[in-house]
Amino acid sequence: MTRFYFHLVEGDDRLTDEEGIELPDLASAREEAERAAREVLADAIKAGLPSVPDAFIITDEAGRDIARIALVDVLPERLRR
Repeated sequence: MTRFYFHLVEGDDRLTDEEGIELPDLASAREEAERAAREVLADAIKAGLPSVPDAFIITDEAGRDIARIALVDVLPERLRR
């Protein structure tokens, strides 16, 4: 198992995930980021927020960026611009 960290990025700001979670591989980490992205979008819509973060950046235990999941990419195709 590897510990992955999921940092939220909005513009130049990064909300750092200090805990991370242990997952078997990068594919599982990407699935977790996509699930979390859907939750972030749903919560933002429910709260009527005017903006949402741009993406989750997945990092490994050494702090290296290894994947980027744009929140717009988890929207249904019709809703993407």
